[in-house]
Amino acid sequence: MPNMVNSSPRVVLVGPPGAGKSTIGRRLASALNLPFVDSDSLIEQGEGVACGELFAELGEPRFREVEAGYVARALATGGVVSLGGGAVLTESTRTLLQRHPVVWIDVTAEEGIRRTAGDTSRPVLKADDPAAHYRNLLTTREPFYREVADHRVRTDSRPPQRVVAEVLSFIDS
Repeated sequence: MPNMVNSSPRVVLVGPPGAGKSTIGRRLASALNLPFVDSDSLIEQGEGVACGELFAELGEPRFREVEAGYVARALATGGVVSLGGGAVLTESTRTLLQRHPVVWIDVTAEEGIRRTAGDTSRPVLKADDPAAHYRNLLTTREPFYREVADHRVRTDSRPPQRVVAEVLSFIDS
């Protein structure tokens, strides 16, 4: 469990599956010499099961309720916080995010599909037509990402260090 320092996060990362939130978050935390908190990791530690398994077991509505509690805990820590791709679907989470600097780590549908292809740990992406499902997921969630984000960064064809530099510029401005 990360050290709970009871302060606001320096930055919160949101975005779809495969956008690179965890990769960028870890690198940002390292650059800032701050802790990195991933809400999905908190869920896995707290519930003793992988997020994908919990999602499949509980179903999406109940999973989102459980997730909201872990997101609130993550947002009570200092450092860099990465939220699960669907966390923004929950109204209480969107309300909490109003108090924090939020960066939308974004990816095109094509790149997101490529990055998540064959990833069996994400039941939210399981479908007969994974590409169509991913596109639909982006269409459904985009208004929520747009609502909570203070800044948007695309990760397609960009090395992580360039994305990190852009986020650092945003949070230092």
